[in-house]
Amino acid sequence: MKRVLSGCQGILLNYFDSTRTLIAISLSYLSHGKLSLPLERYVLIDIDDVFVGAPGKRMKISDVHALLAAQKRLQSQIKGFRFNLGFSGKYYQKGTPEENLGDQLLIAEANQFWWFGHTWTHTQAHLHDNVTTLEEEMILNKEFSQKYKIPVTTNYAVAPHHSGVYPVHEPLYEAWRKVWNISITSTEEYLHLRPARRRRGFIHRGIKVLPRQICGLYTHNLFMDRYPGGRKKLDTSIQGGELFQTFLYNKVNIFMTHMCNYGSDRLALYTFESVIKFLQCWTHFRLFTVPPKQLADIYFSTYSDEIDPIWVNPCHDKRHMAIWSPKKTCHTLPQFIVVGPQKTGTTAIYTFLNMHPSIRSNVKRPLIFEELHFFSSDHYYNKGLDWYMSSFTYNRPNQTDIMFFEKTADYFDNYMAPMRVAALIPDVKLITILLDPVKRAYSWYQHARAHKNPASLNFTFYEIITAGEGSPKIQRELRNRCLNPSIYAQHLERWLDYFPPSQLLILDGQEVKEDPPLVMDKLQKFIEVHPYVDYRRLLRYDSKKKFYCQVLQSDFIKCLGPGKGRIYPPMEEAAQKYLKMFFRRHNVALSKLLMKLNQPAPTWLKEDLRESI
Repeated sequence: MKRVLSGCQGILLNYFDSTRTLIAISLSYLSHGKLSLPLERYVLIDIDDVFVGAPGKRMKISDVHALLAAQKRLQSQIKGFRFNLGFSGKYYQKGTPEENLGDQLLIAEANQFWWFGHTWTHTQAHLHDNVTTLEEEMILNKEFSQKYKIPVTTNYAVAPHHSGVYPVHEPLYEAWRKVWNISITSTEEYLHLRPARRRRGFIHRGIKVLPRQICGLYTHNLFMDRYPGGRKKLDTSIQGGELFQTFLYNKVNIFMTHMCNYGSDRLALYTFESVIKFLQCWTHFRLFTVPPKQLADIYFSTYSDEIDPIWVNPCHDKRHMAIWSPKKTCHTLPQFIVVGPQKTGTTAIYTFLNMHPSIRSNVKRPLIFEELHFFSSDHYYNKGLDWYMSSFTYNRPNQTDIMFFEKTADYFDNYMAPMRVAALIPDVKLITILLDPVKRAYSWYQHARAHKNPASLNFTFYEIITAGEGSPKIQRELRNRCLNPSIYAQHLERWLDYFPPSQLLILDGQEVKEDPPLVMDKLQKFIEVHPYVDYRRLLRYDSKKKFYCQVLQSDFIKCLGPGKGRIYPPMEEAAQKYLKMFFRRHNVALSKLLMKLNQPAPTWLKEDLRESI
């Protein structure tokens, strides 16, 4: 619509394009309300960097009076409205004489607003690896607020430049909880700044991180005649453009502004009073402002699927790199991962890989030892990126000739693992080992018996694999662990939803046992490691163990522990027949998938398909 008089308090619409609004209305109508957007809109307007601006760019007494007057007007339009002011106390009274009077008036009227702390010197958290330094910064700011009776009561904070919130800098979260008891923050950087529609929330270390929106104003936007694109550009955003659409599509909106936007031409007041007026003319939205804690509860009750974070690679986003510790490097992320499944020879491959002079696995950790379970366990994934990256260490500074890898065998059949791996390391190479699914299922059952699993001790293998829905829970759980990881095609398809076939190496589990030097040749070519190592010199077959072991310098051999290479009792014939039938269609699906990928079929698969003809 161009130059149409709306009839709503005389607003002249020069720029409103109603297309997106009509689409939203149409979706609601055609879906019989299922795709309707709620009419409630929650608005929190943060004013960052209070007292921080350079002299000449701060608020004067008249600006503070204008802020109070605008807040009163907005309170008649937004239930519960208050501006939310973030401060760095070091810069109090550091402006011009007129601006210093403005500082004093803000302090005198402090109870009219909500307040939250930045850091004392407005320092960026990622520049400090020592949590004590950040605590000292926050303590000084807290003492300033107590001295001047500034009410900081919302358990909310915003980090300067969003540093340390995402990518997560653990000392920031630790200091926040210890000094301010922070439970809510916000950032525009999760997952990325652009596109804005994909910003999300997450919870880390008990702190709820909400998505923050931008309104088109930055620290350099002080005067209307100097606004990029002029007033027309700003009004376009307000009247149906980006700012209007932010309200349209988001139930919860936390807006970032800065103290300097409320001085000079007071562009922030113009922007928000204009957009609120426009919303009231063109929508039936009901507008509210609630304290940050209540706002976070509303957000995560609405978007409960966003509670768990997604870790992405900081090196793939220049904005993330700018607020990431210079002491951290993406070189400590693994170049390849052995994803499993369990009981197919993954421990042997892990051992053989660590013999290579240019390959190193993650450090072993208490309780979980060599397998990190980072991408498959919510518990370990929620420890964060710093925890994961600390698992890969160089022997000396600036060492770059090492390829890192990890092996966690339950990644293969875990539902979340492919998405999480792809988000963090999209270029990583993946190695999986496929063993005869019948043998793998039986091996898992025997593994469970060795670890005194109650179901394995109380039920035969046949009783486990044939357990129905009416069977005891422990029996069904063990059945699933025996059978589900062996449905190979299903799990491979899920990995291929996130990775191209060129990043996936499928090894024959039978070949891993019978000819590991040949397998290691294939593996070295796939990961492109240098130098090439001839594993025929490093491995020797042990007739007692009945598998290959490491040759030591003294010509002795070192084999895997007693838990590996066990000799199992023969499988019940009924169980073998049942499993052959159970896996037949899954093996056919695997054969078709491998043909599609132009990958050779494992020996055991060829034999199984021949027998079924």
